[in-house]
Amino acid sequence: MSDRKNGANTDPRNPDGTFAQGNPGRPAGSRNAVTRAVEELLQGEAEGLTRKAVEMALEGDTTALRLCLERIAPTRKDAPVQFDLPDLDTAEDAMNAAKAVLRAVSQGEVTPVEGATVMGLVESFRRALETNELEKRITALEAK
Repeated sequence: MSDRKNGANTDPRNPDGTFAQGNPGRPAGSRNAVTRAVEELLQGEAEGLTRKAVEMALEGDTTALRLCLERIAPTRKDAPVQFDLPDLDTAEDAMNAAKAVLRAVSQGEVTPVEGATVMGLVESFRRALETNELEKRITALEAK
């Protein structure tokens, strides 16, 4: 929107919906007014509400039962992955581990997403080895 008196643009957003330059939006960590109002209403009531939900669930209220079970045993985001992986001590071991991950994915032992996750861990280990090796070399060069 624009200020009709002096023609200045007071709209905090660009036409594409992003914030205009110089207008970062809400400060980091600030919460929506509705969220704050709900939190104030519920303040000090968590124990009573939880007790009531459990009572309703025990009386057969399936919605309350589902709510309670979702809190007791939430859906897992991931699961342990089990397949043979060589010990990791050297960069060559990391290469062999990468081969093992690719083999496990190709043979259907783990899913491609699981394989990518494990491969990321192997890569992190390889970088740590590389950093450690570089540190040793620098220390040796400085000692000369």
